[in-house]
Amino acid sequence: MQSEQPGETMSHDRFPRWVYRAGEDPDPRFSLANERTFLAWIRTALALIASGVALEALDLPLLPGLRLAASLILLALGVMVPVLGWLTWASVERAMREGTAMPGFRLGLPLSVGVAVAGLIIVLGLLL
Repeated sequence: MQSEQPGETMSHDRFPRWVYRAGEDPDPRFSLANERTFLAWIRTALALIASGVALEALDLPLLPGLRLAASLILLALGVMVPVLGWLTWASVERAMREGTAMPGFRLGLPLSVGVAVAGLIIVLGLLL
């Protein structure tokens, strides 16, 4: 076991190593803000999954095929968002540690398009 010097963190023991082995620890407030953002994406994923399940479980006056399609899109987004959120958290954390530019926003386009398509399918299902 390696001894820790005062003011030194044992980053090599933290997961994921490819993030924590890079650079130096940033101000904890920035890391905690990054973590809160990741947790917000987890809440978004839970809402998407719940919406997909509820849409299919409730007896809404929608065409069954369109209802199923919208539910599957919402469920797929609910599965995809945590993975992209974690990758974004890791790349932001690593950028902070290395003092480099923050990565671009990866979740915006797929989430916006997916929710818009699911919403359009639901509207079509109500109108037809």
